[in-house]
Amino acid sequence: MTQRPSRPSLEVVSNQTETAERRNRLEDAIGRQVHIYRTQLGVTIANLARQAGLSPGMLSKIENGQTSPSLTTLQSLAGALNVPVTALFRKFEQDREASFVKAGQGLVIDRRGTRAGHQYHLLGHSVGDRATLVEPYLIVISEASDVFPLFQHDGVEFIYMLEGQMVYRHGSRTYAMSEGDSLYFDADAPHGPEELNRLPIRFLSFIVEPQSAA
Repeated sequence: MTQRPSRPSLEVVSNQTETAERRNRLEDAIGRQVHIYRTQLGVTIANLARQAGLSPGMLSKIENGQTSPSLTTLQSLAGALNVPVTALFRKFEQDREASFVKAGQGLVIDRRGTRAGHQYHLLGHSVGDRATLVEPYLIVISEASDVFPLFQHDGVEFIYMLEGQMVYRHGSRTYAMSEGDSLYFDADAPHGPEELNRLPIRFLSFIVEPQSAA
């Protein structure tokens, strides 16, 4: 009885497929960039190939994403196109981080104002090495309070009213806010809710601050 060859596991096949797709995306991205720069310069495949020390056939394959050029080849192409090597990778679909939060599952943060009945639900955070820190919050005020803490911090802030009514202070000015209203301001000035006119109050707050140097 002839024994059938064993099939590769689904996990192996999946990994191989993902690797192939990732490789093809990189090849395609490089090819598109080479084609864009070449057409911008108004040169033919034959002319660019000669300047880069390649055959026209090889350059055609590179532009069509049919081959993986070596680093030496990329350096030659970049030199002929008068662009940095990194410019040939700009359209590559690199992995990007994302922060997804299901409804009602934002991380509850203890900040100034929490004791006054303000609930801060962090809806996401900056990822990676970035020059700015971005923090989106859903702020819920469900109980009346006589304590209205004011905040001051670096950067800017944007708030958008979802429900309720309040008077919001920024510096020496106040703003009567209700559903659909928004306010964008320099967060270095004292700011925060001053009057709670209709509860519950829910609003989004987006804080953008420069990252502190390590």
